[in-house]
Amino acid sequence: MTDLIERLRAIVSDKGLILDEDGKHPYLTDWRETYLGKALAIVRPATTEEVAAVVKLCAAEKVAIVPQGGNTGMMGGGTPHEDGHEIVLSLNRMNRILDIDTIGYTMTVEAGVILKTIQETAAQHDRLFPLSLGAEGSCTIGGNLSTNAGGVQVLHYGNARQLVLGIEVVTPQGEVWNGLRALKKDNTGYDLRDLYLGAEGTLGIITKAVLKLWPKPKDVATAWIAVPSPEAAVELLSGAHAASEDNVTSCELMARQGIDFVLDHVPGSTDPLQEKYDWYVLLEWSSTRARRPGANETGLAEKMEAYLGEAMEKGLVLDAALAQNESQARAFWAIRENHSEGQKREGPSIKHDISVSVSRIADFMAEGLAAMKKALPDCRPVVFGHVGDGNLHFNCQSPPGWNKTQFMAYHHAISGAVYDLVVGHGGSISAEHGIGRLKVEDLAHYRSKVEIDTMRTIKRALDPQNLMNPGKILQV
Repeated sequence: MTDLIERLRAIVSDKGLILDEDGKHPYLTDWRETYLGKALAIVRPATTEEVAAVVKLCAAEKVAIVPQGGNTGMMGGGTPHEDGHEIVLSLNRMNRILDIDTIGYTMTVEAGVILKTIQETAAQHDRLFPLSLGAEGSCTIGGNLSTNAGGVQVLHYGNARQLVLGIEVVTPQGEVWNGLRALKKDNTGYDLRDLYLGAEGTLGIITKAVLKLWPKPKDVATAWIAVPSPEAAVELLSGAHAASEDNVTSCELMARQGIDFVLDHVPGSTDPLQEKYDWYVLLEWSSTRARRPGANETGLAEKMEAYLGEAMEKGLVLDAALAQNESQARAFWAIRENHSEGQKREGPSIKHDISVSVSRIADFMAEGLAAMKKALPDCRPVVFGHVGDGNLHFNCQSPPGWNKTQFMAYHHAISGAVYDLVVGHGGSISAEHGIGRLKVEDLAHYRSKVEIDTMRTIKRALDPQNLMNPGKILQV
């Protein structure tokens, strides 16, 4: 093994190799601290050529590789196993923005660029990259693409798969596929790009990408809205599409429990409304059309205010606060984005990243909350998510004072009840977080034999030695 380490050092240099246990630790556990693995080394290549050389060496030595981006995932997909026979290949040194084409509305980046950096760079060129996540200050674009990340603007712009034109990939054999094509139309055979997007590093390592950009919004309206029920939230969203002239970019649903956790545990958080309600919607409209000074035009804020007034008369809105400036809008968003942090600080939780069609959200919600309470009457449901695209984080917080071991004894009963309902409603057990290690058995249970066999066939064909992130998504 000493020989392997020295050959890795020759490829990535001392700067690209972490061998001491303290240095390794942040790469060996996931954000939720569900897993703690071991690794022969943390290898941090600086170029695609170095990635390819590392992969080729590991293929020859039959050493498994765990690709890792910002290590912000929820499913353990970037965490090594406990046997210590793998290396972690971190892409955080490959963090360059290579090109910005403002005419063609594209940006070419390396996989280790932090999502926030991409957003800010696009804004500096009067452009928008719309992928937006709670972890955007630390997650990387390679991880976003490898998990087909969603975020808060999927209903308008699509998830990560819809935000990328081309990618560069290092195969499990250490070869480089250069698919960095900025083409919106390309029907030359199988779409190899889509094989790797969402594959969680099990088929190859994404090293670069050509991303789509959009015009930067010039008019934005954001409101924090109390609603009487999830049914009202869905109806409010349905009417908002026409009222905004198809400018709805985000619609987030939150239950009171999650908001209380944020207010309790995240400094600087303040409740936007004086009264407490059971359900809330964070609604945002945006347009690339700027209001002209002095022109007699109605902006989005005025349109939103009028729409919410009409909705209040119909009983769909109980109270609302319309952001008066960007700072207030950011404060609204901070409450939504800190839900995961609030839950983490409150204690152990069981998380369900599920999706159903928007029209079925209300029925699923009622049945799902009842099922969760039946499995553990003292649990505290924490529901929030992207009502605009049907993706809900249907989470279960432990009863006050329970430790993790005590609570996790109920994991199977709670998750099984929730997932059975999701599938019964024609939904998905993983909307945007992926499968990773956590949901391998669930995927095998809820997807058909044809689907699982086809996935295994693809995995075995592209990675016959099963060295690329083994044990994630599928047991091969």
